[in-house]
Amino acid sequence: MDVSARIEAVYAQIVHRNPGESEFHQAAREVLPTLAPVLGAHPEYLDARIVERLCEPERQLVFRVPWVDDDGEVQVNRGFRVEFNSALGPYKGGLRFHPSVNLGIVKFLGFEQIFKNALTGLAIGGGKGGADFDPKGRSDGEVMRFCQSFMTELYRHLGEHTDVPAGDIGVGGREIGYLFGQYKRITNRFEAGVLTGKPVGWGGSPARTEATGYGTVHFAQEMLRTRKKDLDGLTVVVSGSGNVALYAIEKVHALGGRVVACSDSCGHVVDPDGIDLALLKEIKEVRRGRIDAYAAAKPGAVFSGRGSVFEVPCEVALPCATQNELTEQSAIALVKNGVLAVAEGANMPCTPAAIEIFREADVLFGPGKAANAGGVATSALEMQQNASRERWTFAQTEARLAAVMTEVHTLCRTTADRYDCSPDDYALGANAAGFVRVAEAMAAQGVV
Repeated sequence: MDVSARIEAVYAQIVHRNPGESEFHQAAREVLPTLAPVLGAHPEYLDARIVERLCEPERQLVFRVPWVDDDGEVQVNRGFRVEFNSALGPYKGGLRFHPSVNLGIVKFLGFEQIFKNALTGLAIGGGKGGADFDPKGRSDGEVMRFCQSFMTELYRHLGEHTDVPAGDIGVGGREIGYLFGQYKRITNRFEAGVLTGKPVGWGGSPARTEATGYGTVHFAQEMLRTRKKDLDGLTVVVSGSGNVALYAIEKVHALGGRVVACSDSCGHVVDPDGIDLALLKEIKEVRRGRIDAYAAAKPGAVFSGRGSVFEVPCEVALPCATQNELTEQSAIALVKNGVLAVAEGANMPCTPAAIEIFREADVLFGPGKAANAGGVATSALEMQQNASRERWTFAQTEARLAAVMTEVHTLCRTTADRYDCSPDDYALGANAAGFVRVAEAMAAQGVV
């Protein structure tokens, strides 16, 4: 059987074993064909069935999460943790609390996490988790009770040398605090390294909050430099207005770019003068309001509940919201308006059709597993600080983050070139580089 036929057989097996899990199918479909050059050069990976083993999680956990709301009513949610691959280190990946969470989404995120974590060069495996719980509109007491119930089941599977979750959509410092508190209460151990994304005052890392957004912008800057450009003076559009988007905007402005539009689930806002980050943070982090409040407060800004933020003319686009948000139609609009580079701050925000349009138009495209690796890289740096009982300064941590992102960018380009592909093919470079690191470890550790 040739390599392409083998890849198709693996993909067919994934679809058969994981029915209805469309996001996981999509992630596998995007990754597997790009591994053909690697598998052709390393037939021993085929013989050891590395790809088949890589696509099957080492462990999948699904559990009930009962809790009591403020009205005294019992609520029941479903929790998940997929421990995908531990060849390079303990499982590492965030927890997502959102009504859309299901096993297929968690598996897609966990699968992507394997490659992303491998690209950082740090000793972390891949995993992901979450629940179909929505913290929006819930009181602090309700969020606390949910987190305590969630951790009461999950704690037995965690450990600083086993599985180390972090935050994701719907899981910030508040939720991490409640989760850690329950873990500590149950185990009677202050294992700071068992969760990352903690507040700085009790074991968190400076720059962790900013890391994913900052790292995405660092990666975009590195891509632009390959074409003798940088962000200084460029117009940028950012989707989303959550943690990743806010700090992507902050870093773009610090590097001289101008973010003219951002969004949330109710629409998008355009501010030709550049997004006022202080106002946006006040609306989102203090008021917990919607994006239309920005236009109401800022003269010259315009809110739209229709269309896409990617229809706004820009030279750099940073999709930082959620999966499959940047569609074929959005990609066509971006190319028509002269976009130079797209870097994924979210996980798989661009559809396969959109990515193909960017490729055909010679637009620089940074896939999420490379471009947004800064978050998990800084989580691993937090683990280092916890293990050594040290705390670095913000400047030290950001310098390490910038160095990691530069190394990831260089690795993607050199790997693509090694397998006779264009260095600008970051998707192939990222997939191949991450795969080789994991495959070498799996082969060395035997059939486990």
